Amino acid sequence: AKDGEASEARYTLNNHLRFRILYNPAGEDDPPPAGDEGGSYIVGFHVEPMSVKHTYEGAFQGDGAPDVPLTTCAKARAGLGGNDTEAESPGVREGAKPLVMDLQGGNEVVWTYDVVWVRSDTRWASRWDVYLSMQDDDIHWFSIVNSVIVVFFLSCIIALVLARVLRRDLARYNAAATAEDKAEAAEDMREETGWKLVSADVFRPPAHATLLSVCLGSGAQVFNMTLLTLILAALGVLSPANRGALLTAVLVSYVLMGAAAGYVSARYCKLVKEQNHFKATLLTAIMLPGVASAIFFGVNGIAWAHKSSSAVPFGTLVVLMLLWFCISLPLVFFGAYIGFSQDVILVPITPSALPREIREPAWYLRTWAAMLFGGILPFGAVFVEMYFILSSIWQHRFYYVFGFLLLVFVMLVITCAEVSVVLCYVQLCSEDYRWWWRSFMSSGSTAFYVFFYGLFHYWNRAEAGGGGGWLGGGVFLGYMLILFWALFMLTGFIGFTSTFYFVRKIYSSIKID
Repeated sequence: AKDGEASEARYTLNNHLRFRILYNPAGEDDPPPAGDEGGSYIVGFHVEPMSVKHTYEGAFQGDGAPDVPLTTCAKARAGLGGNDTEAESPGVREGAKPLVMDLQGGNEVVWTYDVVWVRSDTRWASRWDVYLSMQDDDIHWFSIVNSVIVVFFLSCIIALVLARVLRRDLARYNAAATAEDKAEAAEDMREETGWKLVSADVFRPPAHATLLSVCLGSGAQVFNMTLLTLILAALGVLSPANRGALLTAVLVSYVLMGAAAGYVSARYCKLVKEQNHFKATLLTAIMLPGVASAIFFGVNGIAWAHKSSSAVPFGTLVVLMLLWFCISLPLVFFGAYIGFSQDVILVPITPSALPREIREPAWYLRTWAAMLFGGILPFGAVFVEMYFILSSIWQHRFYYVFGFLLLVFVMLVITCAEVSVVLCYVQLCSEDYRWWWRSFMSSGSTAFYVFFYGLFHYWNRAEAGGGGGWLGGGVFLGYMLILFWALFMLTGFIGFTSTFYFVRKIYSSIKID
């Protein structure tokens, strides 16, 4: 207060609720149920809290007796069958004063409600549109346009590399007729494109090759699960009217895609000559779900300790474990059996007996630099949609623009693939053939950006008083860790797969003496 004047806070209490019920008469498009001719469909339900200082005649008995009417209430204008656009029961008169509470006590509170029936043009079949309508269309479209520009920019770089550099060098070297021409072409290639100089080592299995194969299998499982779920959601199969349909689809599709995980892991294990097939398959089956389950059980334990209603019941946990061990695990082994029975993936060049010495790379060619730069562009393609998803979670709103989300996922796949290919090409030109893990890590680093953005978003909510306290923070952190782990496998798989086919393509196009 200024100049010694005291300021007193005022507190009002919402003691009145107005229920607005939207109805649409049954017609030819929406016929009424049998035996209910001439009825109406309820297509919307809104609740508006209000603060009203009620006045009444005589002594209020507290039982709503008709002989003590509230003078702050208006009389009904029409019933449900009236022709008015709004037909309401006795409600609050206009100009009613709010109910200001006395902090010293002695307040009299009359709790009331009124019902307003509003005829609506919304049909029964489209009653969910009001909740599923996309908000901030311009920002969503800006996100898509931004992603398209990023993808177009990267595609131009890839086209430049393939059309102008690779094709020119390949044609010049392969067309050399004489030994002198060939030596000159080789010298030019040494100066411009050092990637050919490591041809004898480029397909040499990396360190911890089995672990890489396991990560690729896990990434393939998450990739197929995500793609299948988004397609079903975009087609409208997963209706919000069916509570929990989206989560059920995610779990079921993940379990069924265990066969894809085992198959992909087995194919790459066979390529790197892994002899212990059982070990590789078992790691594929437990690596991602094992870490995710450990985090989930920890979060659920915290919720149990706080007696939170968000804790998952024990029966549900048992069902999840049964899905994992009784369905997903056997499917992984089945897919691995199919993968190991296939012929080994052919590579154009057999690695030499002795590995080539690698020069000390510049700082911008190290793995940490590739991870730092490799995750920026894919994250830039998805961060706007991440904002809408996190905002919907915190504001308890429906998120049902899965058509946009599917497009964003496609942009993520393309950017991860192209970034990994470009970084791999630069690395090979510097005569460093250790591209296997780096191609996985460079695109997989997108998950780090998503994780830290999630923490930043939560911090802003906590500063505004909407963080949910320690319990809410712990639950959010746990779920973000699960998202990080799954997204790391997903984007790493995309980056490695695209890079692997790129490397196979360019080295199968040159002549090796």
